[in-house]
Amino acid sequence: MNRWKRTLLWRRLRGRRRRLPGLARVFGVQLPKLAIFAVLGPGIVSGFADNDAGGITTYSVVGAQFGYALLWVVLASMLALFVTQELGARLGLATGRGMLDLIRENFGIRWAALAMATMLLANLGTTISEFAGIGAALSLFGVPVPAADAVSVVVVAALLARGSFLRIQYVFLAVGAGVSVAYAVSAVLAHPDWGKSALYLVAPHGTLTSAYLLAVVGTVGTTITPWGQAFIQSYCADKRLGPEDIRATRADVAIGAGLTNTIAAFIVIAAAATLWAHGHRSIPDAAAAAKALGPLAGHSAETVFGLGLLGAAFLGLGVVPLTSAYATTEALGLERGLDLRPRQAPAFYGLLGFFLGVAAVFVLIPGLPLIRVMFLAQVVNGVLLPVILVFVMLLGRRRDLLAELTSGKLLLAVGWFVTILVSAMSIALVVTYVVP
Repeated sequence: MNRWKRTLLWRRLRGRRRRLPGLARVFGVQLPKLAIFAVLGPGIVSGFADNDAGGITTYSVVGAQFGYALLWVVLASMLALFVTQELGARLGLATGRGMLDLIRENFGIRWAALAMATMLLANLGTTISEFAGIGAALSLFGVPVPAADAVSVVVVAALLARGSFLRIQYVFLAVGAGVSVAYAVSAVLAHPDWGKSALYLVAPHGTLTSAYLLAVVGTVGTTITPWGQAFIQSYCADKRLGPEDIRATRADVAIGAGLTNTIAAFIVIAAAATLWAHGHRSIPDAAAAAKALGPLAGHSAETVFGLGLLGAAFLGLGVVPLTSAYATTEALGLERGLDLRPRQAPAFYGLLGFFLGVAAVFVLIPGLPLIRVMFLAQVVNGVLLPVILVFVMLLGRRRDLLAELTSGKLLLAVGWFVTILVSAMSIALVVTYVVP
């Protein structure tokens, strides 16, 4: 280990020691047992954020159209999500740098610029859909869309600009936990057939049609996203985690993947037990699903489902613009990080404000086809995802970058299999949208 790495490691350990003794005294546990709590966050937050407004809409539509038949896809995508997120986290732990930063250094500025431009376009569409989700959720409670739009910008901007890294992480975790509880409750209130749900979870069901294949691709594409890959690596680097945190980070990623897809399963089950079971097979978005739940499962189910949509959209609104700011500053080699003040990283915070402001204004355009915007964001994400996954796999085998964290042959083989499979599905999704 060279002198620079030893110095960096010492700073990480010293900073962690400053944070933990107080907690150790409060809970009465030894420092090594508590150290895992300093590592948890990247995998869980990125997993929670995958279930944003677009994701909840996708799962609601899948449950309404196909009932319980696609629950097996939720389980399969959980395994794929764990593999891809774990590889991205390894890169962040080993290098202390974000994905776009590594792409720029190892593949050149042109590839970094291409990845950055495509990701920013996709993230802008996703951010617009988050604003649409917040507006739709609050409209269930009588709040006008312009007021919901303005309040969302102020709350998220204040949180990201004024909060410390740990404080922001705790907010994200709290919101994600609230969303999990909301959709678990909504599934219970729907009174589903739990035996059928368990059976369909472990074995494929349904007729192989073009609509079925499109639903499979959409479900997987909603779970594994290019911004999610970039976010977890930047998050690990910004949190100053290192190679010594690999075990706790792997557990963090596993918990995040498990919670993400458990929430997805609850949403599919709630929609299947109510909308699909009563013949409501066509819904435009998650807000329509929440409204339809009222007469079928009671207004408490409608309220809980709407609150879950609000929390998920709020979490996505915080994470996706943050990922965009990380990606741009990494590609350009500029200062970045939530622990820096706006005057220390003006470009980073300026980009955060830009993405929030543009998306907030864009969503207020009269007659804007928001559903089409969400679809377009998914198409761009589908184009970018294979590129990002290939970069992750190529970087993941570089022993000069990862040292002792270099992926083993089995993990690389599984990673390449997932990359090829997800890439084929993403291309199929794009072709489906483009070709009539």
